[in-house]
Amino acid sequence: MTDRRIHMMGAPLDLLDMAETVAQAEAAMAEGRRLQQVVINVAKLVNIRSDPELRRDVLESDIINIDGTGVLWAARLLGHKISERVAGIDLMLALIDSCARRGFKPYFLGARDEILTQAMTQLQADHPGLVIAGYRNGYFTAEDEDQVVADIANSGADCLFVAISSPTKERFIHQHRDNLGVPYLMGVGGALDVVAGKVRRAPMWMRWAGLEWLFRLAQEPRRMWRRYLVTNTIFLFLLLGEMARTWLSRKKS
Repeated sequence: MTDRRIHMMGAPLDLLDMAETVAQAEAAMAEGRRLQQVVINVAKLVNIRSDPELRRDVLESDIINIDGTGVLWAARLLGHKISERVAGIDLMLALIDSCARRGFKPYFLGARDEILTQAMTQLQADHPGLVIAGYRNGYFTAEDEDQVVADIANSGADCLFVAISSPTKERFIHQHRDNLGVPYLMGVGGALDVVAGKVRRAPMWMRWAGLEWLFRLAQEPRRMWRRYLVTNTIFLFLLLGEMARTWLSRKKS
């Protein structure tokens, strides 16, 4: 937990920018001190309200960054001063660059084997000098988890990026964080699909405009339409309620 944490719509959020977050991650890796980090977008902010295990896994993280543009805009509307969001994939890439420069070794858990192999090849091409502690696909059973944890612990990794969908990645990190033996722990969802070239990111102008969700919806309409329709609608009502409470509180004072 940082000294710049706020609470919004029932969720704690750390008002850290990218440089500050990277600096904290680097310090944890250099000191061998465990640091669990998570990013919050609109969907996760909504889902932690109805999923108590996900809520626990998120709230007990050491750093909780604002990822989604919708959450960033909401925080600003509610009067919080925050300069930028910290997108999970951008943070992962910044830390991989740091690993290559400073000799830290990352471990990657998640995605299918072919995606994982392509992503590792691409990362080493983009970051000369990067030494990867290890990697493993994300398709394993509960019975396999102890061996997966042991393999990661024996790899000598300084950071772990878990590329599995929510809420599985949050559960895995929270449940095993004391046994993984890795200082910096982060869930990165589908980031390796992007690195491998399987999924395209939205153009920069769409990211700035808060339209990444629309770009993703256009790529996977059957899978994503319900999620965005439901979570975005709930988020809007939550924001309106929070704005009303903030206005009433200021009026009374």
